Amino acid sequence: MTRARRTPEERFAGLPGWPYPPRYHTRRDGLRQHYIEAGRPDLSGVWLCLHGQPTWSYLYRRMIPVFAEAGRVIAPDFLGFGRSDKPTDEATYTFDFHRDSLLELIEALDLRNITLVVQDWGGLIGLTLPMAAPGRFRSLLVMNTALGTGDEPLSEGFLAWRDYSNRNPDMDIGRLMQRGCAHLTPEEAAAYNAPYPDATYKAGVRRFPNLVPDRPDAPGAALSRQARDFWRNDWQGRSLMAIGMKDPVLGPPVMRALHRHIRNCPPPLEIADGGHFLQEWGEPIARAAVGSL
Repeated sequence: MTRARRTPEERFAGLPGWPYPPRYHTRRDGLRQHYIEAGRPDLSGVWLCLHGQPTWSYLYRRMIPVFAEAGRVIAPDFLGFGRSDKPTDEATYTFDFHRDSLLELIEALDLRNITLVVQDWGGLIGLTLPMAAPGRFRSLLVMNTALGTGDEPLSEGFLAWRDYSNRNPDMDIGRLMQRGCAHLTPEEAAAYNAPYPDATYKAGVRRFPNLVPDRPDAPGAALSRQARDFWRNDWQGRSLMAIGMKDPVLGPPVMRALHRHIRNCPPPLEIADGGHFLQEWGEPIARAAVGSL
């Protein structure tokens, strides 16, 4: 069995804007993946909200109430993040490990009529999911992310982030979030640190930047190129793109390049003050998505 840390539940008590009781799916290998569920299961649609690095599902707290008015909401934590189990060996975390975990969760919960909501690593992994189960997905909301195809140069902003992450193996995530989202309260910023009592819980956080495919034969690159072809040629659903215009990592140039690959995607919704963690400006984006997807 994979060795993993499990964050004590009391670390999550009383987080602002986060009333959701934890739910868990136990994988076939024994690891426990956390997700929250909200909204109206009597309606047909499911909003599947995938976070990135170094955050967790808490990032969606401004959007979940809006989505919940229009259907069921499922917001999981990647393994290594949030309330999910956290394997201590960084080598455990691979592109396929994370992708397979999400596909298993979708199947276990039998999610259908999915609106895929992605940002950062939520997109690098999430955008490869619909081609594996196209009948389960109906629409897309994509924010500040990319496809890791390995055949295009990584942006200077991302390379700077990867370097920063590697030089800060025990990064203060709450402080980072406050720098990028100045409107956060101290309590909200502290909530981003809740899953990580110490550096031994951060193996997954440390690993993610080094998993971005940077050459054509890198793990995940071929899958991502297949996904690019899927979005270009085979995608039949509705789409909405929102761009945090102040994102130095996956900002306008990266997103406009991605936009060209998403079939029939309308012009992006540009959030002038929005940064990389665009969900922190997310309520109007969620309302636009509910109205158009």
